[in-house]
Amino acid sequence: MVLFIPGFMQRGDAWRPVAELLPERYPSTMLDHSEHSFEGRLREIEQSGADVLVGYSLGGRLALRAALRSPQSYGAVVLVGSTAGIDEGPLRVARAEADEKLASWMEAMPIEDIVGLWERQPLFADQPDALVEAQRPGRLSQDPRSLALLLRTAGQGVLEPVWHDLRSLELPLLAIAGTRDDGYTRAAKRIASTAPNGRLAVVEEAGHAPQLQQPDEVARLISEFLDAALQP
Repeated sequence: MVLFIPGFMQRGDAWRPVAELLPERYPSTMLDHSEHSFEGRLREIEQSGADVLVGYSLGGRLALRAALRSPQSYGAVVLVGSTAGIDEGPLRVARAEADEKLASWMEAMPIEDIVGLWERQPLFADQPDALVEAQRPGRLSQDPRSLALLLRTAGQGVLEPVWHDLRSLELPLLAIAGTRDDGYTRAAKRIASTAPNGRLAVVEEAGHAPQLQQPDEVARLISEFLDAALQP
C-alpha cells in the first residue's frame, strides 16, 4: 500500500489529484492526521501498514524520518518539495526562534487570519488563484493550537538534520521538486545524490507543490519509480 502524507496545513485528501491517478497495482490511502505532534504523527505512519511512503513538505520530512527509524518496514520512499533538514546551526536556531514566534501568534489568532498569512508566503506565489482557493477549505478546517504544537515539535528549526543518516538509507528513494522552487530543487538534488539508491525528478511548470500543479506528471513519476523499485 502507498501512504500519501500531507503537508503542514493540509488534510490527507490534498493528495487526491495524484492518488487517484496511480495504477490499480499500487493501492493507496491518504493519511488524514489525528495527531499533531512529531512523535504522534510518526506513530500514525508506522501503524499504517504502508509499504511505500509518499510525503509532501512536512509530510516528506516525516516520511524520511519514519523510513530512517524503521527501514525494514518499507519498500520505497518518495519526497515531494522536502528536505533532510537545516544543517547550518545558526540558521536552524534562527528558524526555531521564528517558528516559536509564529506558533505563539497562531495560538492567539482565528484560523482565518492564519490561513491568510500562510497563503501569502512567497513559497506559494506561483500558484494561480483557483489553486489557492481550492486548498482553502482544508486549511480553514485546521485548529490553531494543533498547528502551533506541530510547528513546535516538527518544524524545521527543531528537527535535527538527517543528511548523515541518509547516506546509509538503502531504500529506493525518489526526490521530486518543481523547477520554480529553487531552494527545494537544490535540496532534492542533494537528497538524490546522498541516498545510495536516490533518484531525482524535477517537474516543469511547477513550484513548491508540483503534486497540485502538475498531478499527472507527478503520478507518472511515482508510478514509473515504483515499477523500477518494487517489481521483481
